[in-house]
Amino acid sequence: MPSVSSATNKISRLVRLWSLYARMDALWITRDMKMFLTWSISDTLFNIGGLLGMLLLAQRFAGIGAWTKVHVLFLLSYSAVCGGLLEMFFGFNVSHISRRIGRGQLDHLFVQPQPLWMALITEGFCPFSGFVVVAPGLCLMAWTLPRLGVHLTFTWFLALLLNMAASTVITLSFQFVWGSIAFWAPRAAEEINTSTSRLLHELRPFPLDGLGPALTAGLLGVLPSGFLGWVPSRVLTGLDTRPLSLWITPVAAIGFALIAVSVFQKGLTHYGRTGSQRYLPHGHRG
Repeated sequence: MPSVSSATNKISRLVRLWSLYARMDALWITRDMKMFLTWSISDTLFNIGGLLGMLLLAQRFAGIGAWTKVHVLFLLSYSAVCGGLLEMFFGFNVSHISRRIGRGQLDHLFVQPQPLWMALITEGFCPFSGFVVVAPGLCLMAWTLPRLGVHLTFTWFLALLLNMAASTVITLSFQFVWGSIAFWAPRAAEEINTSTSRLLHELRPFPLDGLGPALTAGLLGVLPSGFLGWVPSRVLTGLDTRPLSLWITPVAAIGFALIAVSVFQKGLTHYGRTGSQRYLPHGHRG
């Protein structure tokens, strides 16, 4: 069947491209061992530092509300790993798409002999340099899981992977919605996208229990930090035992992805008429 053959060819091409970018990433980080060690150590310390605030709160108060200290540690590790996965699969400014749009770099993707979506999915793959961002969260999760008090079955790990993938999609979709502003206001969009990204990063490891309905809705809809740690961690740690709760984050990911695709497509239509406007008086900057 042509459709099956076409799908197989696309999957095969995706795998080949991921393999290619993985080799390029390995060559990039090993070309200068001194630089690699300096970068790895500094990036590791930076990511560990991002976890210390909540770690100290959990240690001082032996938990936060219904969250025990172990629950908080799992929440921290979950949000850290999801943030690292975003850097690992969508690095080199793919997740910060406003920079590529605003600087005219999107044109580089249009001239490639492959669909735009395939370039965006594969070009940011950096498993070796990105692993430095994932490693602290993975180490913390490995320490936390045996102490979590839940039955770690194969189904539980599938639920973990499903929710992690969904949280990563929500983060990427949020970035694309704000980053797409660069189609209309390239310079302002970079500043806005940087601020929204930082705000999402800083709020994702906090439990939202006890907040009012309006604030909770805002942190799940307008700024979806709750889906990057709080909602899936409640399910995975057993704090939320409702059967359908497992699917809240994956369903939300579909919704956010559809919104992001719609906004990005509208931006592409505008871009097709105007092109990159940021450097028109001074020439193109790649």
